[in-house]
Amino acid sequence: MALEIERKYLVINDKWRDSVVRESVMKQGYLANVPNASVRVRVADNKARLTIKGRSEGISRSEFEYPIPLQDAQEILNGLVAGALIEKVRYQVRCGEHVWDLDVFDGANRGLIVAEVELGSEEEAFQMPEWAGEEVSSDSRYYNASLVTHPYCDW
Repeated sequence: MALEIERKYLVINDKWRDSVVRESVMKQGYLANVPNASVRVRVADNKARLTIKGRSEGISRSEFEYPIPLQDAQEILNGLVAGALIEKVRYQVRCGEHVWDLDVFDGANRGLIVAEVELGSEEEAFQMPEWAGEEVSSDSRYYNASLVTHPYCDW
C-alpha cells in the first residue's frame, strides 16, 4: 500500500519566495469525497493524474495515484466532478533537506496559502521554515476535498 505522511502549515509571510525551485498551475476536482476516501482528478503541467486517498490517521493516510490521459481529465473536470474546482499555484520550496509544497489558492479559496512537507515517517525530523506558522495537519477544513464544499471565502 502507498502511504502519504505529511504535515501541513499555514504560511505567514512571503520569505518562501526566495527558495522556490519549481512552480505549477493546478486545477483539480473531486469525483467522490466520503468519510473513508476521496477520489480526485488533477491537471498540472499538461499532465493528468487520478488520485485516491484514504481516511487520515494522524498525519498518515493511504494514497494511490495513476496517470490518466489529459483529454479524459479535462472532460472529467468539465462535467463529472462534485462541487467547485480547486485552482491553485503550487510552489516547490526548499528548506533544509526537504522540498515543501506550498499552495497559493485562487477562486473561492483566494487568500489561503498552505505548505506541506512529506515525510518518510511520522517521527522524521525536519527544519521548520521561518515562513511556516500554525500547524493545521489535523484540521479537515484545510483538506482540498473540504475546500470544494466549504471554501475559504465562506469561513
